[in-house]
Amino acid sequence: MSADVTAVVVRLKLSLLRNGLRQSGGRRAAYLVSAVVTLLFAALQLLGLIALRGNAHAVSVAVLLVAVLAVGWAVMPLFFPGGDETLDPTRLVMLPLRPRPLVRALLAASLVGIGPVFTLCLLIGCAVSVAHGSAAYVVAVVGVVLALLVCVALARAVAVANIRLLTSRKGRDLAVLSGLVIAIGAQLANFGVQRLGSSGLAQLDPAGDVLRWVPPASAIGAVDSASSGSYGVAVAQLALSFGALVALIALWSRHLTRLMIAPDGSTLQAATESAARERTSTGLGRLLPGGRTGTVVERSLRYIWRDPKTKAAWVTSLAIGLIVPVFNALQGTGSIYFACFAAGMLGIQMYNQFGQDTSAFWMVATTISSPRDAYVELRGRALALLVITLPYATLVTVVTTAMLGDWARLPEALGLSFALLGAMLATGAWTSARFPYSIPQEGYKNVAPGQTGLAWISIFGGMIAAALLCAPVITLTIWLNVVRDGDRWSWVLLPVGALYGAAITLAGLRLAAPRTAARLPEILAAVSRG
Repeated sequence: MSADVTAVVVRLKLSLLRNGLRQSGGRRAAYLVSAVVTLLFAALQLLGLIALRGNAHAVSVAVLLVAVLAVGWAVMPLFFPGGDETLDPTRLVMLPLRPRPLVRALLAASLVGIGPVFTLCLLIGCAVSVAHGSAAYVVAVVGVVLALLVCVALARAVAVANIRLLTSRKGRDLAVLSGLVIAIGAQLANFGVQRLGSSGLAQLDPAGDVLRWVPPASAIGAVDSASSGSYGVAVAQLALSFGALVALIALWSRHLTRLMIAPDGSTLQAATESAARERTSTGLGRLLPGGRTGTVVERSLRYIWRDPKTKAAWVTSLAIGLIVPVFNALQGTGSIYFACFAAGMLGIQMYNQFGQDTSAFWMVATTISSPRDAYVELRGRALALLVITLPYATLVTVVTTAMLGDWARLPEALGLSFALLGAMLATGAWTSARFPYSIPQEGYKNVAPGQTGLAWISIFGGMIAAALLCAPVITLTIWLNVVRDGDRWSWVLLPVGALYGAAITLAGLRLAAPRTAARLPEILAAVSRG
């Protein structure tokens, strides 16, 4: 019976994959391209790991890579809950299936796909890089299988433990963290590669000595122990990985049993509690001005907090705006002017203001009957951005200055940041009216099909225009540093940049208001297309 269930579930996984590829030629092409690129990268990694054979630090690299793979498998269900439909066991709760056979079936189905093949290639490379002798290769076969099963079981256990949250509307907001993790991970990887390039692989040895006893990396550590003749240590390390596999399967089975017999009242309860909190929360409204301006500011801030797509964009911008200047300062290659990156990243949020409202923009459009109404609407949206961007850009600039110790240039860096922010608010208001586009509410796409060109013109055209608008402040900065004593006169750039940024923002809002009022039907049609 268990074998029959396993075969059925594996065929179900293959059918889901095949039927998904049949939906469109574009999806099929994208899958094939991603599969080829992933497998090619896995093959290159495999060859690179094999080339490490004989290196004194190969085991540190291997166990660290396996640990990173395990972390990736653990967080994958949290960030991409829709990436694998079989991750959701609630689809099977109405079937007459016992949890134990279902666990075995789902574990077998989890081994089907590009991810497991990619992981297997890297695990084989890690094992081969540290294996020396016939006994080590025998241990390597067992270790690779154990490490792969631990990774898969870890992903399944995490998914089942959080499936009620991940399939709820509130729980899908966890996906916004993916942008933050990717941004931080990319910078950490870049920083780590540069440090390793300058100091060598020996820096990994302390971490490797610890991770070789942490499952599933301990399975690869066992291969190295067997290579050196420490067979008792190798058995202990394999036992650790096997014990972790048993514990994860038991945890998975326990949560799966509870999931299949317990009613789902968590979403309703969470919604009720959220509504109660919302009814009693009036603190934000008390701090804002009255009239339409305060209403627009509060609405925009609530969109930032509640809408998953808007929140994802803000989280990513906030992270990258801090990471770029800070990591460059840590590497010794930074400049005080990198702090302007924070203002630039946050200023992008002013672009396509009406598209962020999606089809709900029609309710806003009904309240705009004149350029004055459009101006107040745009002004409120700009103020909502400034509530976050001004203190954040200032904080990033101060932190970057402190890390570099270049306090004399703090005023000019702040002045440039304020001028850039004002220019991006101005161009963002204008391009929002001139080049609006729709943002799909479902999925991970940020532009509706057929509107990619509009998005490129709106964002990159606006950024170029903002850079040109900042030319006077940039020219003044260069002139003061080249012709005059920069340390003596740099304080002038702070009030000049702040005043210039405020003036250019007001000018941009006033220019965009008549166009917004005149093009309301076109804007509404464009942003409602998705």
